[in-house]
Amino acid sequence: MEFLNYAIDLVAVLLLALGIKGLSKVRSARSANQLAAVAMALAVIGLLISYLGTPSFDGQAWAWIIVGTLVGGVLGAITAQRVPMTSMPETVALFNGCGGMSSLLVALAAAMFPGTLDDGTLVAVVSIVISVFVGSITFTGSIVAMAKLQGWLSTPPWMQSKIRHLVNIALAVVCFVAAINLIAADGSSQAGLWLLVISSGLLGIGVTLPIGGADMPVVISLLNSYSGVAAAAAGFVVGSQLLIVAGAMVGAAGLILTQVMCNGMNRSLVSVLFGGALGAGSGGGGGGEYTNITSCSVEECALTLEAAERVVIVPGYGLAVAQAQHTLREVTRSLEAAGIQVDYAIHPVAGRMPGHMNVLLAEADVPYEQLKEMDIINPDFPATDVVLVLGANDVVNPQAKNDPESPLYGMPVLDVQQARTVFVVKRGMSAGYSGIKNDLFELANTSMVFGDAKKVLGDLLGELKELGVGKK
Repeated sequence: MEFLNYAIDLVAVLLLALGIKGLSKVRSARSANQLAAVAMALAVIGLLISYLGTPSFDGQAWAWIIVGTLVGGVLGAITAQRVPMTSMPETVALFNGCGGMSSLLVALAAAMFPGTLDDGTLVAVVSIVISVFVGSITFTGSIVAMAKLQGWLSTPPWMQSKIRHLVNIALAVVCFVAAINLIAADGSSQAGLWLLVISSGLLGIGVTLPIGGADMPVVISLLNSYSGVAAAAAGFVVGSQLLIVAGAMVGAAGLILTQVMCNGMNRSLVSVLFGGALGAGSGGGGGGEYTNITSCSVEECALTLEAAERVVIVPGYGLAVAQAQHTLREVTRSLEAAGIQVDYAIHPVAGRMPGHMNVLLAEADVPYEQLKEMDIINPDFPATDVVLVLGANDVVNPQAKNDPESPLYGMPVLDVQQARTVFVVKRGMSAGYSGIKNDLFELANTSMVFGDAKKVLGDLLGELKELGVGKK
């Protein structure tokens, strides 16, 4: 029985590693996710096999397992079917929070009910402390991130001041004192345990609450890493090698992704976590009103597209908000049928979570080979006839390269201004998450097409059909 359990764990670890590796490419992401799901199912089966025949594994335990599996499975299925693509970042944040909460509950069970799990040793006690600390921060931080993304919560003014740093330092000190107390008592100090839970939970809120929407891709990937670290610590608590390995892989992958997101924004992780919202309080660069805006009609945009040989689409969060990805796909099908080359330029931090635009376009059956990363597509913009920017703002702002006084300066952006013609679809002239004016909008080769992305694209599709674009 023990050999079978080890064999299942080994297969599950290998499948999980392959699944995480497959998530690095758009083409293999869907099958990789399914592979990882199979790995987790095997992990659960292996755990159940290891506990068969033990005194604590009775009929009541089976009842709890079955009920928990059914409830979680039904909720997961309903969420997967009903959640709109615009709410995917909030859903990911919620899932990260659930991962942190599960690790927290495992650690609490080990501390409150001695003898039920692999506890009693120094390693187990330290693992409990780490699991409680990281799990609690992950849970509260993820819930705050979800609430901010959903628009339920805003940053209080005092959280943008230096006072928040003093509060967070005080909470960190309380966490340290509670952890020492819990370790000294071999995990039996209830006061130390609950003090650690509460203080670390408040610390998660204090660190996440000041962070602005522009930094949310970094926050989500970091919280994903936290959930992996908490799971690895819980693995030491329950004596599960599989959970340790899986948690370590998720934690490492999350940290790597966090670094990629920081590089994509030209910001350090320290500035994201402790510097407040991007652009907050910045006095230099990018201020002022727009004075030289050129707007055009959907008909003019259609006429320009009809004469183009190559078109690049730049998707942004506005496209997701309008749920216009399917209408966009119909427009691009018409252009492709007319022999026009169409590509999609994907910025690493476009949207509100890592890979948001990739997921959005995959839902509309956009071919994987048309999705071009920023480093690949940037050299092609000078040879591009038309760029269609849909709801993106900061990721196409030339200030990042031209204005040393701008808070965006040094951030890698899409060089759309080098194309012959740029159309920007926006509802109005509001700034992006950074609050910075976009110099692209005032360039001579840029025209604004005002309106909701779905309506504009629908009208554009109608104009293209009237012009006979795509008809054989």
